[in-house]
Amino acid sequence: MSQSVLDSQQAATPPAGGRGLKGHPWLTLLTVAVGVMMVALDGTVVAIANPAIQADLGASPADIQWVTSGYLLALAVFLVTAGKIGDRFGHKATFLVGAAGFAATSAAIGFATSIQTVIAFRVLQGLFGALLQPAALGLLRGAFPADRLNMAIGIWGGVIGASTAAGPIVGGLLVEHVNWQSVFWINIPVGLLALALGLWILRDARSENAAKSFDIPGIVLLSGAMFMLVWGIIKAPVWGWGDPATLLFIGGAVLAMVLFAFWQTRAEEPLIPLGLFRSVPLSAGTLLMVLMAFAFFGGVFFVTFYLQNVHGMSPVQAGVHLLPMTGMMIVGAPVAGAAIGKVGPRIPIVVGMLFTTAAMAGMSTLTVDSGNGVMALWFVLMGLGLSPVMVGATEVIVGNAPLELSGVAGGLQQAAMQVGGSLGTAVLGAVMASKVTDVLPGKWAAAGLPPVQGAQAEGLRQAAQLGIAPPAPAGTPQKVVDAMAGAVHTSFVSGMSVAFLVAGVVALVAAGLGLLTKRGSTEAGPAVHI
Repeated sequence: MSQSVLDSQQAATPPAGGRGLKGHPWLTLLTVAVGVMMVALDGTVVAIANPAIQADLGASPADIQWVTSGYLLALAVFLVTAGKIGDRFGHKATFLVGAAGFAATSAAIGFATSIQTVIAFRVLQGLFGALLQPAALGLLRGAFPADRLNMAIGIWGGVIGASTAAGPIVGGLLVEHVNWQSVFWINIPVGLLALALGLWILRDARSENAAKSFDIPGIVLLSGAMFMLVWGIIKAPVWGWGDPATLLFIGGAVLAMVLFAFWQTRAEEPLIPLGLFRSVPLSAGTLLMVLMAFAFFGGVFFVTFYLQNVHGMSPVQAGVHLLPMTGMMIVGAPVAGAAIGKVGPRIPIVVGMLFTTAAMAGMSTLTVDSGNGVMALWFVLMGLGLSPVMVGATEVIVGNAPLELSGVAGGLQQAAMQVGGSLGTAVLGAVMASKVTDVLPGKWAAAGLPPVQGAQAEGLRQAAQLGIAPPAPAGTPQKVVDAMAGAVHTSFVSGMSVAFLVAGVVALVAAGLGLLTKRGSTEAGPAVHI
């Protein structure tokens, strides 16, 4: 057995007893679960709050997209770097900084009075959230012996799933009975609890061979490329896809990515060693995560507006209607884990993405009058479809990476999911906006309504992209009010249908990529930094 494998096994064995609760495996699991719960909860709880944030702060559709995209993008860009920070300075310190920073930025968002301030602190919140995730896994690897580590990772994943499922309900209750700010303030006591437990329970874990420097040029190039790409896509419906500004941003993103790839071959301590991608299964698994998250996060973004603005549901009711999807993700995860353990990841991943494709195609058929049963069917199918991909991704990506790069591969897997989610929200948002802009005038005229011009037309278009019927002047006949709402809602649903069709095509491509995946051959264990 190689010395590196011996070192890894020794790092995974907790110290002998006699030192109280410090480093206790199950208490370590409890501590990191509390911390990462904030990040998972925030992913879905904010989706329910988006309509209230938009109404209170007068945000445009692009601004609201950035409340989600800015957070996901910061997570995506910083995850690999955060793993390296944990390697260098220790995972305990990294986890504590992440927990404290996440709670502090959540408080700042709650006190924000403009959408620009919300977006800025959401980006910072994403950066601190990125510190938490790889650090939590690294701490688990250091606390549990090898024969119990998979059980710990499974429980940790279950906590994330439960938090994701609880997000719509918690968000709905808080928005409906308190305010949208409380959605962020709830992170303050959770963060303080994680901080207190961390100081009391956690034992540090770090590698003696950790990198002594950071790839600053690589971080700048990758961050710049992702910012320019997502910003260009979000602004394209306003500027026009052929506008020089759009082409400048997207072209700049491509150039920055090329420079990033070139620099990675020259950097002494590259941010992402390109040698990882010589593995076809690893490359396919990484792209698979991007496409899966593209379809999932991009699609879910519209669902909350569909439920609240088109169907007139309260935030709590919208959260309850999303439970079939998030609940099935929790139920499907252990089933997918058992299946992957027996037959490998390829078949479960392909079947899962085909389920997701069918769910996206089904959701593209939703109408203004679709019933709850039809919606629940597609939500259940989507939740069951996504579970095998999320469970199998670690084995495909990390298991096919060299042992000494397993930590970087873990960060890469998480980053791929966040990049996909950010791009999905941006691209599908652009598709949605383009379709609504195209069909709204015709539906407005077909309803027998007088044409609107100038700023009023622009306001109507932006409201329709969120499914919001314009307010009618006092004394307007109910028939006219209903016609206005009908034109807006049918335009919104038309745009949503096209967006879901695009998401379905992306999910089908991901199913094809799943055929290239296979079980890893290394003994590196889960995606962690030690």
